[in-house]
Amino acid sequence: MPDAPAGIDPRGPRFAAAITSALLLAATFLAFTGVSTRTAASFGWFAHQPASGAVFTPGIGAASVFERAADPGFLAVLVVALLFLWSVVSPRTAPWGVLFRRVVRPRLGPPAELEDPRPPRFAQGVGLFVTGLGLVLHLAAVPWALPIAAAAAFVAAFLNAAFGFCLGCRIYLLLQRAGIVGRERAA
Repeated sequence: MPDAPAGIDPRGPRFAAAITSALLLAATFLAFTGVSTRTAASFGWFAHQPASGAVFTPGIGAASVFERAADPGFLAVLVVALLFLWSVVSPRTAPWGVLFRRVVRPRLGPPAELEDPRPPRFAQGVGLFVTGLGLVLHLAAVPWALPIAAAAAFVAAFLNAAFGFCLGCRIYLLLQRAGIVGRERAA
């Protein structure tokens, strides 16, 4: 079995989760107010009812791919997804990790214990998957996909930041117990 990677300060992922949850909260708000949640107005069986005062608002299906890609909620979730990607591909250079190591950690005492970096990295991958799925479904004109994906990622990041409960880490540990990740399989 290969040696476990060097441990990391467990406060680093919580710091990153706090910033990520703030970004995801803003992205979720923008996604809820954007083109993804627009619904077509219903005028009954009449095509036009001037007396009702209803205004026709086309839904997400009427928006072009460019309009869906230019939606502020889409752009905000895209930025968060790119930050997740950065954290998965190169965790040492990811912005929140660098900020924690250079600015925050020197002002703190040493951690009581170090943790394995694989579960938090897997959790970043889960965040990337959830936000990426929301982005792809939004471009495919699936209504509510983007705000639901952004809200789900926000809940997970907030749980980690506020309570130290990392959902992605728990998934990693369950998969590790099942022998799917983190262990070499017997030949």
